[in-house]
Amino acid sequence: QVQLVESGGGLVQAGDSLRLSCAASGGTFSEYSMGWFRQAPGKKRDLVAAVSWNGSTSYYADSVKGRFAISRDNAKNAVYLQMSSLKPEDTAIYYCAGSRSLAVMRSGNDYNSWGQGTQVTVAS
Repeated sequence: QVQLVESGGGLVQAGDSLRLSCAASGGTFSEYSMGWFRQAPGKKRDLVAAVSWNGSTSYYADSVKGRFAISRDNAKNAVYLQMSSLKPEDTAIYYCAGSRSLAVMRSGNDYNSWGQGTQVTVAS
């Protein structure tokens, strides 16, 4: 089972950009589809974006379409989330997750590897 470590979170201003990274180890990264989830205080964890094993297919939540982009580099065992035009409502802990399904998965129940999360705070 792959182990995941996120990085790149921080405090930014509304309208800024931020790039999250997730490094994978201990497994065959290309056998996993990957997702980014987020959880704000008092709210449930939601899928933000997901990408298939080879990067050919992706999914975005409506709230981030056109602003966020997910990508992966199987040679580097990494997945990224480029976030642009950030809004205060994007403030949350962002989690990287891996699913043994090669296709894009939309439910958290389909993911069996999780990172520890990285905090993103967007100030207005």
